[in-house]
Amino acid sequence: MTQDQTRTSTATIIQRLVEKGDFLHLCRQQPTLFSKPIHFMLSQHTNVQVIAEGIIYFEPLDVTNKDIVLSCGIHGNETAPIEICDDLTRDILVGNIVVKQRVLVIFGNLPAMDIAQRFVTENMNRLFSGEHKNVIEAQLVNDERRRASQLEEAVKQFYYGRDNKQQSSRYHYDLHTAIRPSKNQKFAVYPFQNGKPWDKRQLQILLACGVNTILLSGNPTTTFSYYSANEFAAHAFTVELGKVQPFGQNNMADFYEVIDTLTKMVCGNELELKDYDPADFLIYEVNQVINKHHADFVLNFADDMPNFSDFAKGEVLATETGAIYKAEHDGEAIVFPNAGVEIGQRAILTVIPTTI
Repeated sequence: MTQDQTRTSTATIIQRLVEKGDFLHLCRQQPTLFSKPIHFMLSQHTNVQVIAEGIIYFEPLDVTNKDIVLSCGIHGNETAPIEICDDLTRDILVGNIVVKQRVLVIFGNLPAMDIAQRFVTENMNRLFSGEHKNVIEAQLVNDERRRASQLEEAVKQFYYGRDNKQQSSRYHYDLHTAIRPSKNQKFAVYPFQNGKPWDKRQLQILLACGVNTILLSGNPTTTFSYYSANEFAAHAFTVELGKVQPFGQNNMADFYEVIDTLTKMVCGNELELKDYDPADFLIYEVNQVINKHHADFVLNFADDMPNFSDFAKGEVLATETGAIYKAEHDGEAIVFPNAGVEIGQRAILTVIPTTI
């Protein structure tokens, strides 16, 4: 391809993005279109950079005070967040809304979306904070590990790309949906803060998103949100927005509050936050992290039992060779139970109520 043909091709892509806003569609159908970064301007007010397939950056020309990462599709079958971010990206590109903050939108695992599975080879949300480098001899470096590394670098460059003289707050909302239903439909995991206090204002923002159930993480993890919180002091959360549904089968009205709040944030509109009241929240801390050690690991409750279902002290939660796992407290609840994980990975979190 000649240089003129390359320019024409890039110009055609930009025209398509600005007229139709179908960034995600193009990334899924023709990912090679974005094998090299593409830069362009939206209506003389916003710089746009397509960093790679599924990664797009918006920077308004006016000085801003927030750097916001919105990520989705880290698990390819978690469709509601993907549709939310797809709609938001389209609205920005076609000019329905104008961003007033720096925004990085990430569609994480495009191949997994194409096969409607959580992942192709490996759970990407266990591969951040450099875990993607930890390959044992029997393993191969797979596409999920390469993508985790690429996403880490994109977030790093985004947060460090601001003029150091400009003061800003960093945010990262990693949007998910859960394998099973939840007694509390929407909830957020607040990553381990390494001794820093939990920020009540951030909980007020989550409440405005319709999220009142908060799980406080007690240890470092290899999730995407912890990477941003730990490496860049971002206000970061893993936000669960209900149960997994196929593309096109989500009731988007269920997500009005989160869509409205995130849109206001990226557009620089003032958020009308309710004063912090502990009574508005259900806050939990992790009590047990139960890992799967043998192939015969089995849950002692129904596959469709909702997240945050609670148990009496002494009730059996799971068994496997050489171990019986029981609730240690009355009211101890289960989150993210999954007997199908790989050996060595977390099969259940148990949580108990707490306050901040």
